[in-house]
Amino acid sequence: MPTYIMEAGKLIEAQAARHGVPGVTVDWITFNGGGGVTDALLAEGVDLANTGVGNMLLLWDRTKGRVKGIVATCAEPLVLISRNPRIKTLADFRPGDKIAVPTIKVSTQAILLSMAAERLYGKADAGHFDPMTVQLGHPDAVASMLNTNGEIDSHFAAPPFFADELKRVPGAHVVTTSADILGHKASQALLFTTTKFAEANPIIVQAAKAAVTEAIDLIHNDPAQAIRLYRERSRDPLSQDELMDVLAQPGMADFFPQPQGTLEFARYLHSAGILKTEPASWKDYFLPIAHELDGS
Repeated sequence: MPTYIMEAGKLIEAQAARHGVPGVTVDWITFNGGGGVTDALLAEGVDLANTGVGNMLLLWDRTKGRVKGIVATCAEPLVLISRNPRIKTLADFRPGDKIAVPTIKVSTQAILLSMAAERLYGKADAGHFDPMTVQLGHPDAVASMLNTNGEIDSHFAAPPFFADELKRVPGAHVVTTSADILGHKASQALLFTTTKFAEANPIIVQAAKAAVTEAIDLIHNDPAQAIRLYRERSRDPLSQDELMDVLAQPGMADFFPQPQGTLEFARYLHSAGILKTEPASWKDYFLPIAHELDGS
């Protein structure tokens, strides 16, 4: 929602002008999953990226610190939905079941499944759910869930996709959530960039951070207007009233600029051998512009 509001309201352009750089134009590109976003950032096809914590951490590690975060964009819950009546808990998944996630292994959803598997089955079987995961962007995953003859009957969804599935998919029900697995809120998406771009364009990075904060303030202070701007760009199938209901649910208005729970993710990825470098602080993989935030 913050990024769609930033696009609809041209907030980065306005913030850049306020910071002394008028005439900035921003092109917005929607990708089907985090992998495409990160590939585009590395190829310099995009300058800024907004996707999951795992993708950013992986790039920070593999580029030896040349990709870093700017600001968090949301900490809403991720929800694992299934339409299979047999599956009521994570322990009910069997070999052959299919769970749609945005990116295998490194998406926030995939990491959460690994963390849950380690607690259920032990560290040696942290990859228990990996053979069950299928890489699908959220819109495609919803379409697969609606196809009752398809093999994918579970989706670890971000909002508002899980609300749409609970409304439209026969038999859809909640199996678990990110809050259930972690026991607390955690950033679900981050705005990040390369240090090369940040060093060459400090005012644009400052403007992007300010635009995120402005968008988040609008969501908290005028949710009806925020949803109108969101729907203008996103073409979300849910109505204004339906989205207002979604936003009113517990945890669904958890949009915060400060990163939350990211260091826990990073340390888990290091312990699992996915990250070669273990950060000492969340500030290791965020630009100095973010260090004033009360992050974790």
